[in-house]
This record gives sequence, structure tokens and C-alpha cells, in this order.
Amino acid sequence: MTSEQLKQLDASYICNTYARFDLCLDHGKGATCWDMDGKTYVDFSSGIGVNSLGFCDDDWLLAITGQAGRLQHISNLFYTKPDVMLAELLCRRTGMQKVFFCNSGAEANEGAIKTARKYSFDKYGRGRDEIIAMKNSFHGRTMATLSATGQEVYHNFFFPFVDAFSFVDAGDVAQLEAAVSEKTCAVMLELVQGEGGVIALDPSYVTAVEKLCREKDLLLIVDEVQTGIGRTGYLLACEHYGIHPDIVTIAKGIGAGLPLGAVLFGEKTASVLGFGQHGTTFGGNPVICAGAQVVLEKLNDAGLAEVRQKADHLRAKLAALPHVRSVSGLGMMIGLELDDGLEAKQIVQAGIEEGVITLTAKSRVRLLPPLTITVEELDTGVERLGRALARV
Repeated sequence: MTSEQLKQLDASYICNTYARFDLCLDHGKGATCWDMDGKTYVDFSSGIGVNSLGFCDDDWLLAITGQAGRLQHISNLFYTKPDVMLAELLCRRTGMQKVFFCNSGAEANEGAIKTARKYSFDKYGRGRDEIIAMKNSFHGRTMATLSATGQEVYHNFFFPFVDAFSFVDAGDVAQLEAAVSEKTCAVMLELVQGEGGVIALDPSYVTAVEKLCREKDLLLIVDEVQTGIGRTGYLLACEHYGIHPDIVTIAKGIGAGLPLGAVLFGEKTASVLGFGQHGTTFGGNPVICAGAQVVLEKLNDAGLAEVRQKADHLRAKLAALPHVRSVSGLGMMIGLELDDGLEAKQIVQAGIEEGVITLTAKSRVRLLPPLTITVEELDTGVERLGRALARV
């Protein structure tokens, strides 16, 4: 089958919800992949932050295929070793108390929203159910997580949205304090607003949010779907800020290419959800959890230190590229602010033509390289991106 035939079949049979770039990929290894015509690309996207170990990591592949040959799935009404062992690893590494496994970041955020409202209901009764989120945020595409997303572009077509969400400007402590009322049960935020332009929150603001939550008995929910599992150079971006949320949501990189999300509960929230109050058919799937253990093993202290070193190397090189005004984000979660008049989508397309895959985040070019990318692959990708920028 040719790439043109594939694209024709796609147009005929797949729902037209994605503005695809003109690229048909066939296989990959590490941070390098090949299209159907044999051309190579350095991948600076990792499937929107999913392929934390790159393409087809040998140890990860061995773990998932080995588990698939033993037990590929069984109901959560029974015990399996991979999800229990993964839960223990996550709690030990993050300092959280309990884990609920699901299949995606949106589902993890749904679980966080339900938990926050139940915590407040159990303690204060009905009516204390409002969650304050940030403008410019993104928390998912389900009805509740769209309702929690602070971007008007997503608030269309699907009315009515879920009630009891309000929004404040990230960074404005006074505005947040004024928004808190007797109805507020939680504050929800991303430490780096990914879809909002790869913008890291100011540390002093995050500290003030945590302090306010403690004073008012509001749950602090941190959405680490994109920032978590080593993306910023630490296992959780919370470590950059020195905070201890009541709920942390993760997904993307923990599955290394397979669908896995999780809600991590702190001391205040560990016992909120009881029997029958939440659930999922596929959450904690043994094959995916076996692979996720490999992710955490590779992202040990030495592995995370290497991520930080490579991030510093990459960010310095990117800052020197033509038409790049600034480099935002944290660690290997990177946004490139471009000169006026340049469109991020235009640069992504030019990069594909030069052999490097990047993403967009509003007006910025977004880079989410595999955490295991080699320095050689980083340098090759930057060189190709530089050629793309020089063309425009």
C-alpha cells in the first residue's frame, strides 16, 4: 500500500476530527522513525508526550509481550500482580497514598473531579461543589473535563456543560482569593499549561495557591497528565515547586505508548472513594502496567538527572535558532515563541519536510522529545528544525 492509498482510505473510513499533517509513518526505534517511503525523521513529539521511552524500547517491549503471553486482561474484581506492583512503585516514588488506574488523562481528571466533590460532600454536605480552574488550561475532552478547561474555543457546540466550575487568571493571587466562596471545594491547575502555550506557572503563585487551599480546606488538584513521569526532569513537576497536592493526575508518559492514566491520592483523599463509587473496565490492565513498571525503573534518579542534562543542552541549542524569541516550559516540555508573522503550524510542516516532527501549542512550536532520546538525535533534530526555520 502506498501513502496516497492510505490517506484515501483514512478519508473514507475515519471520522474527520483531526487536521492531520501530510505524513504516513511506518516504524520507529528510539527517537527516530521512518515513513512509508523510507524517509527518516527525528521525533520531537513522542506522540504528544506519550512515548516516554521512544519507539519500541527493548525492555518495555519484553515486559508487555511477556505479560501478554501470561494474562492480557482480567476484571478488576480480581487481583493481578502488575497493577499492584505499579501502584506500590508510584506511591513510593511520589509520596502519595493510593492510586486509581484508568485509561487516559481525561479519565484521570474525571476521577479527580468526582473525588473532590465527594470529599466536600462527606465533610460539609451538599452545595460545596465548585472547582476553581485556571484560564488557558486544558483538562480533557469529556463533558466534565471540557467544563473544567479554561479556553473558550472548547466551550462550544456541546451545551449544556457541567456546572460548578469557575475560572481565574493563573498568577493572580488576589483574583483567586476573591473567587473562593462557601461553595468552593477545590482548585485545579496545570503547573505548565501545555495546550495553553507551554507556559510554566510562577513558583510564588503556586505556593500561594497551596497555602490558600490549606487555610480553606480546599483540595489542591494538580493535573500532571503532560508534565508528569519525568517530562520536566523530575518524576512530578510538583517537585520543581515543592508542593504536596491532595490529588495528582497522570497519564501519557506512564504508559510509554499504551493507554494508561492514574489518579494519585494524598492523605486527605486516600479513603474518599469507596466500593462502587468509581470504576473502569480496562484500568490497571496487566500488560500496560507491566510496561509502566519499566518506565519507572528507567526514570530512576540517574535517569531523571540525564533528562535534566539533555533538557539544558536542548534548550540552549533551541534558543540560538533563527526566529526563536524565547524558550518556555520546563525540562523536556518546551515551547518556542516565534518572531511576529510566523505561524507554528507552518514551522511544523516545514520541519516534517526537513525530517523532524514537532507540534503546536497555540502560537508556539511545542517539543516533547522522548526522555531517552540520545544527544546525537537531539542535535540532528535541532539542525533539521533550524533548516526549517531558516526557510521561512
